Amino acid sequence: MKDSLKISQKLSPRKYALFTGTLLLTSTGLITRVLGFFYRIFLSRTIGAEGLGLYNMVHPVFGICFALCAGSIQTAISQSVAANVRKGRSIFRTGLVISMSTSFVLAWLIIRFQDFLAGSILMEPRCAPLLTYIAVSVPCAAIHACINGYYYGMQRTRVPAFAQVIEQSVRIGAVFLIADIMLEAGIEITVQLAVAGHLIGEIASTLYTVAACQFFPPKLPDGTYAKNTDSDGRRFSAAADSFRRTAPALMTLALPLMGNRLILNILSSAEAIWIPGSLNRFGLSSSEAFSIYGVLTGMALPFILFPSTIFNSLAVLLLPTVAEAQSEGNERRIAGTISMSLRYCLYVGILCIGIFTLFGNDLGVSVFKDENAGSFIMTLAWLCPFLYLVTTMGSILNGLGKTSTTFIQNVTALFVRLAFVLFGIPKFGIMAYLIGMLASELLLALMHIFSLKKQVSFSWNAWDMIVKPALLMVMAIGIYYAASSVCDPFAALPLFIKTGFHILILSLCYLLLLAGAHFFKREIQAE
Repeated sequence: MKDSLKISQKLSPRKYALFTGTLLLTSTGLITRVLGFFYRIFLSRTIGAEGLGLYNMVHPVFGICFALCAGSIQTAISQSVAANVRKGRSIFRTGLVISMSTSFVLAWLIIRFQDFLAGSILMEPRCAPLLTYIAVSVPCAAIHACINGYYYGMQRTRVPAFAQVIEQSVRIGAVFLIADIMLEAGIEITVQLAVAGHLIGEIASTLYTVAACQFFPPKLPDGTYAKNTDSDGRRFSAAADSFRRTAPALMTLALPLMGNRLILNILSSAEAIWIPGSLNRFGLSSSEAFSIYGVLTGMALPFILFPSTIFNSLAVLLLPTVAEAQSEGNERRIAGTISMSLRYCLYVGILCIGIFTLFGNDLGVSVFKDENAGSFIMTLAWLCPFLYLVTTMGSILNGLGKTSTTFIQNVTALFVRLAFVLFGIPKFGIMAYLIGMLASELLLALMHIFSLKKQVSFSWNAWDMIVKPALLMVMAIGIYYAASSVCDPFAALPLFIKTGFHILILSLCYLLLLAGAHFFKREIQAE
């Protein structure tokens, strides 16, 4: 409480709102990531690897629709409202009309052409009935995206933050309840349960945000509520007049964002669609291909991406920090932020390499009951430092206003992965895709760092950031093996719990060695 009071005294009201809002979004983001992780475990045990593969196949359709009707408009609403809070409600309503109109057209197109989309685009006819659920969820996503953008623009993050938790909690609770009822009735659980859960979560989030906007609208900085008025205080004569005044500026902001997100989503969707087909050309049956794809995307990748929650939260903090430092002309602060981010991304990334290479197989078997999951986790472990670097360095580039740079570099990395999908998988199987992921993330991380180096002169020490933590990780593994060979008090525990304790021991060894190395370095410098 005292710390919070001190912070509020040091920061202006606007900066304090940004600080507390970011912390709230970070906390709720962590909660939803944890809930989502255990939800994936449940799905893997109920609908199986092939079901997960089918479930992940239909999500690109939702991603493309969201990019067209919701994501970019949400950002545009947020920016426009922040620039003119007095006209915030008019801007929000205009964005909502545009978003909803587009979403209904997209939903109709999905339902009307679901057989074509499933058979000719997704290359899997079994996806056709699943697309109906996706279609209905699109307008729901458009509604709560616009409301969230309105609250972000008004510097009120509580409603969007809680909407994330409610969406995930209701989705999981509903799926658990429906699955229990189906099991008791002797009904087979299929992938339709997962897409139904997706729709239920979107509906819950929409109902919550609509109720919050209706009964608890965001207040202006002076404590009053926004009204549908122009800058002179005159009430708009009609909703059509309001729309005509605000729509051009709003869409000027939204259309470039829409184009960028659409291209990235189309490329990501092409990757998801072509992987099972490439596995077919490698010699696997359709069922085997979807099982492998489901294990990779629904089991192995969630483990690898789970620690990135920390760096996603860090990225949320970095963007406004860097933007503020740039506006102040404080290059030294930006350089320090980049160096700090590099250091801790590599520290944590190297720790994750050690954890996932040593315990990946045990995690895959104990959590998902699948040896392929363990094998993929061990291979994907080497992605960790680059994934974390891409997240943070990309956020810093965006904070410096280099959004076009990050877009071009992301597209380049996606093309590298697509090349491995189209030409590598048919010859070498799924291992080619894993290598392609590593190559693309390494390339993307290097491009981000090179671009930042051209913008800001920051310190970089390969020994301190890579070699030293890697050597300390090797030492920690040696200490762990030496200790466990003498005595393993967790040997009688279930495999997952035993593995968790072993991971904790290894992590403590590494962190203590790292802290000791830093203390020793400071002592030498002090002398």
